[in-house]
Amino acid sequence: MNNRIDSFYRFLFTVFALYLVALLLCYPTLSLDYASTGLSLWLMKMVPTLLPFMILSGIMIRMNLTEGFVRLLHPFLHCIFGTSKNGSYTIIMGFLCGFPMGARIVGELYESGKLSREEASRLLYFCNNIGPIYFLSYVVPTLAIEKPFIPFLLMYGIPFVYGIVLCRAPLLHRMPVMANKNNAMNHMPAASCHIYGAENMPQSKGTMSLLAAIDASVLSGLLGIAKLGGYMIFFNLLNIVFMPFHHVNTQLLGVYRCILEITSGIDRSGQSLFYPILILLPFGGFSCIAQTYSMIRQTDLSVRPYIFHKVIQTAITAVCYLFIYIL
Repeated sequence: MNNRIDSFYRFLFTVFALYLVALLLCYPTLSLDYASTGLSLWLMKMVPTLLPFMILSGIMIRMNLTEGFVRLLHPFLHCIFGTSKNGSYTIIMGFLCGFPMGARIVGELYESGKLSREEASRLLYFCNNIGPIYFLSYVVPTLAIEKPFIPFLLMYGIPFVYGIVLCRAPLLHRMPVMANKNNAMNHMPAASCHIYGAENMPQSKGTMSLLAAIDASVLSGLLGIAKLGGYMIFFNLLNIVFMPFHHVNTQLLGVYRCILEITSGIDRSGQSLFYPILILLPFGGFSCIAQTYSMIRQTDLSVRPYIFHKVIQTAITAVCYLFIYIL
C-alpha cells in the first residue's frame, strides 16, 4: 500500500515538474522576471539584514557567549516561559532578528548541545517570525498602514502569548515531539519544557577560539544565506503556474502569491490585499516553511508540527482582525 502511495506521489511530482518545464519554455520572459524578482529581494533585503546576524549569532554560540548575553533578561523570561538561558537567548534573537533566524538559532543551539529537544521544539513553534525591522520598514509602507500599533501588537503579541501557553500549559507538555528518524539517535530524549537543570541538558561542545568561531560562522552564514536565495528564486518561479489560466480571480491569485513567498506577494499585491496579507504574515508562506526546514534539517527536529502551530497562530490572527477591524 505504501509503495503504491509513494509511486502515486512520484508520478504527480513528475507531471508537475514537466508542466513547470513547459511553462518556462513557453513564458521565458516572464520566468526571467519572476526569477529576477526573487534574486533581487534576496540580494537587497535578506543578505544585508540577515547575514550579519547569522555571523554574529554563530560566533556567540561557538564561543559559548549566549548565556552571558541574556544575563539581565533571563530571570524575567525564565519566569514567564520557564526557559533555560540559551532558550531565553533564542527568544530574544528570534523576535528581534526575524525569520528565519529563530529557526537557525534553535538548530545551532540544539545541534551544539545547548538546548534539549523538547525546549528546542517548543521554541521553534513561536520564535520564528517576520522580523520587526522587516515589518516596519517594508510591510507598513507597502500597505500604507497609517496606525501600525495594533498590527504590530498582533504580529508579535500573539506568538509571545502563544509561547507562554505552549511552554506553561501542563497538557501541552505531554504532546509528542515529532523527530526525524534518521537523526533521532544523535540527540537526547525529550525533557520537560519547564525543567532545564544541568541533568536534563545534553553535553555542550567545547568553546572555539575567536578566529575559529569567526571562520566557521562566516562559512556557515554564507551557506545558509545562499540556500535562502535559492528558495526565494524557486518559489517566485512558481508564480508562473497559473499563467495559462487567464480567468483566475485577481484576488485569489494575489493570495496564492503571498502563500508562496510573502515578500514578493506583498510587493505585487500591495494594498489590494490589505487584510489577507496581515493575516498571512504569521504563516510566512511555503518559502518560509522550506527555509525553516533548511535551518533544522541537520537535526532530528521536525517541520511538520512547526507548520501545525503556524497555522494555529495564523487562525488566531484572522479571528483577532475579524473582531477588531471588520465586526
